[in-house]
Amino acid sequence: MPQLRIALAQVNPTVGDLAGNSALIVEWARRAVGEGAHAVVFPEMALTGYPVEDLALRKSFGAAARTALDDLAVALAEAGAGDIAAFVGYLDRDAVGPRNAAAVLHGGRVVAKQYKHHLPNYGVFDERRIFQPGHELEVVRLHGVDIGVVICEDIWQEGGPVAALGQAGVDLVVSPNASPYERAKDDQRLPLVARRAAEAGAPLVYVNQVGGQDDLVFDGDSMVVSLAGELLTRAPQFVEHLAVVDLDLPSVPRSDAVDGFSLRRVTLSDDPLPAYDPLPLPAPAEPLPEEAEVWSALVTGLRDYVGKNGFRSVVLGLSGGIDSAVVAALAADALGPDAVHGVSMPSVYSSDHSKSDAADLAQRIGLHYEVQEIKPMVATFVDQLGLTGLAEENVQARCRGVTLMGLSNQHGHLVLATGNKTELAVGYSTIYGDAVGGFAPIKDVPKTLVWSLARWRNAEADKRGETPPIPDNSISKPPSAELRPDQKDSDSLPDYELLDAVLDDYVEGDSGYDDLVAAGFEPDLIDKVLRMVDKAEYKRRQYPPGTKISFKAFGRDRRLPITNSWREGRPLPL
Repeated sequence: MPQLRIALAQVNPTVGDLAGNSALIVEWARRAVGEGAHAVVFPEMALTGYPVEDLALRKSFGAAARTALDDLAVALAEAGAGDIAAFVGYLDRDAVGPRNAAAVLHGGRVVAKQYKHHLPNYGVFDERRIFQPGHELEVVRLHGVDIGVVICEDIWQEGGPVAALGQAGVDLVVSPNASPYERAKDDQRLPLVARRAAEAGAPLVYVNQVGGQDDLVFDGDSMVVSLAGELLTRAPQFVEHLAVVDLDLPSVPRSDAVDGFSLRRVTLSDDPLPAYDPLPLPAPAEPLPEEAEVWSALVTGLRDYVGKNGFRSVVLGLSGGIDSAVVAALAADALGPDAVHGVSMPSVYSSDHSKSDAADLAQRIGLHYEVQEIKPMVATFVDQLGLTGLAEENVQARCRGVTLMGLSNQHGHLVLATGNKTELAVGYSTIYGDAVGGFAPIKDVPKTLVWSLARWRNAEADKRGETPPIPDNSISKPPSAELRPDQKDSDSLPDYELLDAVLDDYVEGDSGYDDLVAAGFEPDLIDKVLRMVDKAEYKRRQYPPGTKISFKAFGRDRRLPITNSWREGRPLPL
């Protein structure tokens, strides 16, 4: 049986950074060579970063990517990695248009190219609008092993390109991926990869990227699955990692007749490798528990948004409540406490415990902390404009927003908005107030999950003998915006457990009024929640980006018309 040692390079590229990504690929290819690998697989579009979105439409970027690919092949050879076969994702462009492609680099040359076949049209990235599909299958023979290549969503298709590779007869399938994180998504990947391995009649190497890109975060979770569906190894989530696996690959019959595709075979080396002692299989990394997984996703998304966009520090308002406390703890974990600046901005309605809880949080985390009273600012607006009621409440939030943006402009901090998904859903935020900022770390986190994350993070600190970052009082006290005397969220919102249950069905599940009634929710509750959600679309459109962790993230996956007379449920009174 032919042998092959293959490396899975789970790396973190940056969109548009052709030079930086090339250096990253060379570095990790050299590591693979040092481990004795004969082939190394990088993620989808690792050279250009993913998703490139409308950059793909620029001929200049496509030309630069192709030049960078040729230069990379030479750089790999000059770095001592010319004998390894490097499978590198990139943006190609031909007479038909832009292509999502994977190239094989060997001996200082680009020796093969595979174009993506299945171009999805969904919330993360509408590839059908931009890329042109491929129709040819590339099979590369390396040391007597025939390797087929499919890219990301190509493995979604039963009876698609993977099945065609099975007809052609391949010893191994490699699949470069850029699969964004969603909660519990790793539970879906293994069964899918196992089904495609069985369809190909060959082991399948699945390599996913890690890191944050705008509102997306990628968790890695790269793996190798045998043709019998057995998990051979699995990389850890949310970290760059090189997994090296020795495979014994029984030869299978070859055929050039495949359904629906043309086939091209490229031979790099025909003779099998001399027999060698394989390395022990790396033990599969255990998937992270739910709260640890979500926390890692949020930390990764925030860290890379800040770093890749050239910021060195962040600033946020500290209210003493649970949301700002969790965001501050995330920021400290992502960037280090010295890069985090917290500002307490008490108004005439701020309680003593809000001020003391904010100070306690700052001390626990070790972040920079200051107090900026907004009473004089609010009084100026209220007196000059004669504001009362809701207008007076909102001007407090807007004075806080102006304060944070002023500090951002003065010192170069990125402002973090601290709103959660539940608040965004029902419009419980103030435009130009608490909604200001450049990034919103918990934008896609329901309120009930915010509490769970806070408890989990404190428990983790206890396990490590550290000071829990979040004050117990911030977790246990009733939430309040404190914009009027004795205000509580429960004055205008249902209990958060119940509210999140309705929102999960309505937002994530696209349930209608009748579906919600059938699920057991009270009609009056349904009417109230659905009205709030539907009326708040204009606010959500103006909210900063934030890390996507769900199937239906606002702004990325779920968009309703702002001008929209359709309402679910009972007719509204005239």
